[in-house]
Amino acid sequence: MHALVVEQLRKVYQSGFEALQGVDLTVEEGDFFALLGPNGAGKSTLIGVVTSLVNKTSGRVRVFGHDLDTEPEAVKACLGVVPQEFNFNLFLPVAEVVINQAGYFGIPRREAKQRAEFYLRKLDLWERRRSEMRLLSGGMKRRLMIARALVHRPKLLILDEPTAGVDIEIRRAMWDYLRQLNAEGTTIILTTHYLEEAESLCRSIAMIDHGRIAAVADTQALLAELDAEAFVLNLSAPLAVAPSLPGFDVARLDATTLEAQLHRGQTLNELFAALRATGIEVVSMRNKQNRLEQLFLEMVDRGRSAPAQAA
Repeated sequence: MHALVVEQLRKVYQSGFEALQGVDLTVEEGDFFALLGPNGAGKSTLIGVVTSLVNKTSGRVRVFGHDLDTEPEAVKACLGVVPQEFNFNLFLPVAEVVINQAGYFGIPRREAKQRAEFYLRKLDLWERRRSEMRLLSGGMKRRLMIARALVHRPKLLILDEPTAGVDIEIRRAMWDYLRQLNAEGTTIILTTHYLEEAESLCRSIAMIDHGRIAAVADTQALLAELDAEAFVLNLSAPLAVAPSLPGFDVARLDATTLEAQLHRGQTLNELFAALRATGIEVVSMRNKQNRLEQLFLEMVDRGRSAPAQAA
């Protein structure tokens, strides 16, 4: 079954700005799906329409077969939403935020307490269950929003920039938990500015720009479209000049650092073998640029240079 189907979705604001221009999008049940795009591309508007926070101008939205126009309550029951902004009473205790959310879905208070404990423990917030919201750090508030979104056990979890402003350690812990949720069967849609996040977590990606979908594909298939990828190599010993490696583009950044371009069809093993043949040992390496970021910029450039499509 499809978790989400969006067909010819348009949103035109009163100012005349067309935020969504006939968007078509399908997310399969069980997928971990990324929606990428720059600020103003239409990501939050699309999520807003699906979650009933924004009224669409035209088009159709279905969530697990339920039509948003004719079955809005059934759609809401399927969804758990983590918005960008904190939107709860800052003077409520942490546990009450989650318990009250369960009540909106008709969950008896006794069961709501049990579920609240389960998710607060999972997200390392149980020790702060009696603390008022206003006393939590930004990272704790983000995790609380995830617990609140999960308390009614939705089939589709939508996260709009869930790790914005969260430090690296907490972000990685959240990634691990989201992977676990997805492995247990929850479909997840993620919007993010951290393209590394999408590459690490998501199996499928849609790229949106100026209210239009630029590409939808398997993550690895999209990455395979890159013609070249740059790596920064740290060496065990200094070099006076860049080595000459037939077939490879290699530049010297400093005495112990090289930059190498791998073109389509070339592998890291081949590069390392060529370096070893000249007596050069690599001790560590990293991507110079996030691969999805590079691909996104290429696709946006292609889309902007293409002839305008009819809305």
